[in-house]
Amino acid sequence: MRTCEDPPSRIGKNESVTPGLWRNLGDRAAVWPGSNHPLGATWSPEATNFAVHAPRAHAVWVCLFDEEGGESRHELTEHSLGIWHGAVPGVAVGARYGFRVDGPWNPAAGLRFNPAKLLLDPFARAVSGEVVVDQAIYGFREEDPEQRDPVDSAAYVPRSVVVTDDFDWGDDAPPDHHWRETVIYEAHVKGMTQLHDRVPEELRGTYAGLGTPAVVDYLRDLGVTAIELLPIHQFVPEVALVERGLTNYWGYNSIGFFAPHNAYSASGDRGQQITEFKSMVKAFHAAGLEVILDVVYNHTAEAGADGPTLSFRGFDDAVYTRVGPSEPDKPADHYWDVTGCGNTVDAAYPFALRMILDSLRYWVTEMHVDGFRFDLLSALTRIDHEIDMGCHLLTAIGQDPVLRHVKLIAEPWDASMDGYRVGDCPPPWVEWNDQFRDEIRDFWRGRSSGIRRVATRLAGSSDLYADDGRSAYASVNFVTAHDGFTVRDLVSYEHKRNEANGEGNRDGTDNNRSWNHGVEGETDDPEVLALRRRQAANLMVTLCLSNGVPMITAGDERGRTQHGNNNPYCQDNPVSWVDWRPDDAWLDVYEITKAALRLRREHQALRQRHWFEGQPSILGGPKDLAWLHASGREMTADDWHDSHLTTIGMFVSGKPLRSPGPRGEQQVDASFMLWFNSGSDPVDLVMPENDWVQQGDIALTTDPDLEPGSPVKAGDALTLGPRTVLVLRGT
Repeated sequence: MRTCEDPPSRIGKNESVTPGLWRNLGDRAAVWPGSNHPLGATWSPEATNFAVHAPRAHAVWVCLFDEEGGESRHELTEHSLGIWHGAVPGVAVGARYGFRVDGPWNPAAGLRFNPAKLLLDPFARAVSGEVVVDQAIYGFREEDPEQRDPVDSAAYVPRSVVVTDDFDWGDDAPPDHHWRETVIYEAHVKGMTQLHDRVPEELRGTYAGLGTPAVVDYLRDLGVTAIELLPIHQFVPEVALVERGLTNYWGYNSIGFFAPHNAYSASGDRGQQITEFKSMVKAFHAAGLEVILDVVYNHTAEAGADGPTLSFRGFDDAVYTRVGPSEPDKPADHYWDVTGCGNTVDAAYPFALRMILDSLRYWVTEMHVDGFRFDLLSALTRIDHEIDMGCHLLTAIGQDPVLRHVKLIAEPWDASMDGYRVGDCPPPWVEWNDQFRDEIRDFWRGRSSGIRRVATRLAGSSDLYADDGRSAYASVNFVTAHDGFTVRDLVSYEHKRNEANGEGNRDGTDNNRSWNHGVEGETDDPEVLALRRRQAANLMVTLCLSNGVPMITAGDERGRTQHGNNNPYCQDNPVSWVDWRPDDAWLDVYEITKAALRLRREHQALRQRHWFEGQPSILGGPKDLAWLHASGREMTADDWHDSHLTTIGMFVSGKPLRSPGPRGEQQVDASFMLWFNSGSDPVDLVMPENDWVQQGDIALTTDPDLEPGSPVKAGDALTLGPRTVLVLRGT
């Protein structure tokens, strides 16, 4: 079925469409000159202005679609500063549109213009519909990729939507939590509520469902301060996934950097998704929770040279992506790829940089989000293929009066060998710290590379962040993320189970640093189950009470399982969704996670801003941090190099705190003694008599034989069970 007249049947290489065949179809009289800014579609009661960047194009049409799918084309005759623009009178809010662009066809030079392909507006605020996989969505002929494909793609691609902003934010204000107060909860919009029995069925899997009290109150009660959402920019699944009957569940395949993904909207896709997203943000803010977006600017959903033409590629491929040989033996039209997704966005190119910055500012100023986690940030920092932490993007964000004050989180690596840059990002960036993940996993499975390295991670990873003036809160600590095992699977599987992904179990990492505790997968063995739950609690407590910013993956606190799949990016089903039923939930892990976060929240000693120095503050008192041997003495040089040592004590002083109060006043808190025993044997502890308060209590423990609230005095002997965390609080 065609929704418009077919374009010319023959379009050769390096040729433009014959003007008479297309331009007569447009109604030039209905287009006013308009303006070259702002980009995208800007509605007014009189006319809607359309502006799009296509500097090497020969002609551009904006195509409007009626409710029956009929298309009317309007040629944009004005061209200034590389932007084609015009204003069309009488366009209604909610109208669907797209662009067609004509110009040279020369893939070797990054020129892939093809007016037979309907294009999404790169600056569209909303998108309606979805991609239908068909040869028509490709710009080239299937039988001859060097030739332009003449088949109209309109019936197979989504539309951009004309919108206007009339949302009432009321007294909405960002919670603006300091980093030292921040606890992040990484979640998926759909996966968080699709199985939630207390979310209305019609709202499950949507922005509206996520903003219901059932979710908001749960997160606030748990003790997190921010929800970090997996990608919500409009995305499309890869063709190869669709052909296997799967989809891109995670959403790391963006096609619209200004549009909230329409499939997550309960109320419609003609602009309603914007209102629904804003209402969700407003609900989180009212509860004191920040909203952070996982953003994927490093590549687009159009993939490599063999990918579809959906948007950016049709306006000017070389404007957005790095096109050209990166190696002597590569062809001229080779896409330079350090993302593993077929292309890499060229953030050094002025217009691509502008698009990224405009998108970020839009989500802060118009959508009220509080920060961003940048997927594969290293890919965006490259100048002439080399990583440069003083690059255009990071410099521009650091100077921007809007963006420099929001939360900025880097995934400090990409898919290349030289892309791993943990510890290298400049202020004000914080970073996902995978070294914390690996070291803490190894410690609790009994394969640590040394107790010194464990202590460094517990204290904030000063080896990575102290030398350039950043604080411990530059480290976003995590033991799991969306990518990899859940905590439950981490203690239940030693090998991935990814067969359902359709890639022969070759996808996903083999370096899981996991331990099944004697049985692979699920079991009814009560001893194995008890040990797994204790180990899960150990991981969660260690995460929550280490110096830095803790990040919890949705459902880890209640024993969510992916049944051994460590790469469920294409599993939009119960494998990936949070199961809210209590029958199989590890609610004991939930309770201890909640207790650990409460301790952190109530005691500044457990979330200090300054680096520990291992000596008294200028105000006196005991050392701010001391590391203790199980015998009660401080660790010696020999202890630090003891490869068999599996127990360590961490004394954190609250009398006084190194950080002053808001008016410079001295602050005092409880002192804490944290013991970590990853060994298989119990350990006899002696409570230190020096640098320790005279009495305290057991604030939290994963040892079933120790009772929280029990009194402890200096010099007391205490037996710490195997594989246990013990937290003592001075009183």
